[in-house]
Amino acid sequence: MAKRTPPVFPAAARQLVALGERLRAARRRRRLTQAVVAARVGVTKQTLARLEAGNPSTSLATMLRVLAVLGLAADIDRLAADDELGRQLQDEAQPGPPRGRAAP
Repeated sequence: MAKRTPPVFPAAARQLVALGERLRAARRRRRLTQAVVAARVGVTKQTLARLEAGNPSTSLATMLRVLAVLGLAADIDRLAADDELGRQLQDEAQPGPPRGRAAP
């Protein structure tokens, strides 16, 4: 039975395509072929091509390994690093004045 991929919202699909294009550009700047990167990552050339095309069925683990091979693994640490909205929601749920503000 074929693996089902959940639907992707249009904005997320555009982000995946843009990310794939950035990964392709990073690979080309390093003058690496898809075959070389795929072998280093441990996937097929077709899987790497799908990742670079923005296909949502590629795994996050594959993405992380590609970033590592390209020397970009530290970039993943910046994702969702500053959860401003989450902090605001958390502060609103706390009793008393919001953090960072003096009581009137």
